[in-house]
Amino acid sequence: MPVPHDLFQDLKRTKEEIQKKRAEDPLLDSLINKYSQADKAVVEAEEAKSSDDAVTRLKAKRLEVKDKIVRQLQSPS
Repeated sequence: MPVPHDLFQDLKRTKEEIQKKRAEDPLLDSLINKYSQADKAVVEAEEAKSSDDAVTRLKAKRLEVKDKIVRQLQSPS
């Protein structure tokens, strides 16, 4: 059964740390919301047994958003 990715673990940050940064940075908050939507789409596609190409495209989109989150976390506040 497909499960959502743990973004906090992937980022090696605590949920509390990310929540604090989200509250201070609207762009980061928006990116994390986009990541959640992208991750949900991946899980739904995997559960629906969508084509490998469709799942791969969704995973690539999720990774792209995660990369933007990493960049935003690294930028000076």
